[in-house]
Amino acid sequence: MGIEWLKPAAFIGSIVYALIGVIIFWLCFVVIDKITPYNLWEEIVVKQNRALALVVAAMCLGISLIVAAAIHG
Repeated sequence: MGIEWLKPAAFIGSIVYALIGVIIFWLCFVVIDKITPYNLWEEIVVKQNRALALVVAAMCLGISLIVAAAIHG
C-alpha cells in the first residue's frame, strides 16, 4: 500500500478526476433542473417541499454513483 498516493502525478490526477466528476455532476443537475416543469430551488427552499427534496437527493446520489463508476472504471 505504501505512500503511493503522495506522488505528485497521483495527487494531481486525483484532483483532476475530482474536478471532472464535480463538473459532470453539476451539468447533469442543471439539465435535470431545466427539464422539470418547475423551479427546483423554489420548490425545495421556499415552499419546503420535502418529498421533492428527497427525490432530488436520490437523483444526486444516483448521478454521483454513475460519475464515480465512470471515472474509476
